Amino acid sequence: MAKKKVEEAKRFPKATKRDFEVIIEPVITEKSMSLMQEENKLTFKVLDDANKTEVKLAVERIFQAKVTDVKISNVKAKATTRGTRFQGSLAGYKKAVVTIADDEAIDLFKD
Repeated sequence: MAKKKVEEAKRFPKATKRDFEVIIEPVITEKSMSLMQEENKLTFKVLDDANKTEVKLAVERIFQAKVTDVKISNVKAKATTRGTRFQGSLAGYKKAVVTIADDEAIDLFKD
């Protein structure tokens, strides 16, 4: 029984510096929270030059959970106003929606 726990702890290699650079931050919206609860999907902002393989390996190494699917999309910049006079814009970014295996769970909001 002790060997089984040791094997589970070392299932994925240790996270590298690049893994922490690829995943910038989680996207916290109502839609992403419902995806997380109902379909076991996590949403992250990722580097502009990151691909699906890099995102998959980064999530597996950082969170030690099996990833089954990765979908990536580019979120375009949006124009906005600051007050009534000043025009501005919200920056665009690359977004990854990562599906975790059914028997796994990740807690993004640890104490």
